[in-house]
Amino acid sequence: MIRVPAGPYRLGSTQAEREQAYEDFKATSGRDSARRNHWFDKELEARQATLDAYAIDRWPVTQGAYREYLRSEGLEGPHITEAQWRAQGFIQDYQREVQRFNWTGQEYPKGREDHPVVLVTAAEAAAYCHWRGRLVGETRVLPSAEQFEKAARGPSGAAYPWGESYDPELLNSADHGPRDTVPVGSYPRGASAAHVEGMAGNVFQWTSTGWPLAAGGSPKAKTGANAGRVTVKGSAWDDHGGVGRAASAHGRPAGVRHAIVGFRCASDLRQR
Repeated sequence: MIRVPAGPYRLGSTQAEREQAYEDFKATSGRDSARRNHWFDKELEARQATLDAYAIDRWPVTQGAYREYLRSEGLEGPHITEAQWRAQGFIQDYQREVQRFNWTGQEYPKGREDHPVVLVTAAEAAAYCHWRGRLVGETRVLPSAEQFEKAARGPSGAAYPWGESYDPELLNSADHGPRDTVPVGSYPRGASAAHVEGMAGNVFQWTSTGWPLAAGGSPKAKTGANAGRVTVKGSAWDDHGGVGRAASAHGRPAGVRHAIVGFRCASDLRQR
């Protein structure tokens, strides 16, 4: 885990920054659908915020790490049928882009031990963090949206984890990637200044913060993996520019299984 010290940081985005994000998406995807669908309009307004010290996983939780949990607890791995996938209403093609992530019992898909685990619900992700905390003798939880953003920005408050401008060479995205997950740690140059990796690209990540975020400049009070909708942060292997900025976020129903959503754990350093 990476220690993030207590203190102020930059939260949210300005209108000008959101406009630049729309331009980044249009330039890399060839479409203006992000602007038409107002993807970035629900971001928090830019302001200075403060957090207590905490620690956060350097990388998203891998398939191999998740298997340790399943074997310890006698559980089966995440799996979704084509009918269940279609009922969720997501755009990814089941046969080409989803089925490959299904587990067989307690076995992850072949060759994906170091890839981030996906197809887990928010509650399952939170349960893993709780189990991992018991294992190491510390409290582990899903990070809040604010904790994720601070770790992604680093001390400079950068728009993207690595800096102010979108660079497709620094993350696994539709602009520079295999249109699939890759092992965590594959893009070390895309790490944030706080030395946290995978904060953009590869997989979106569950947080403990409910959705939508409050208009007043802070996450909505209703939080937790059992909230109706949960904030996810980062971006995924099928995204383009603009998505994956530290300020960007959107909500997903807590119970969905998605091929582009994983997670990582955080720890409150005051409890150590």
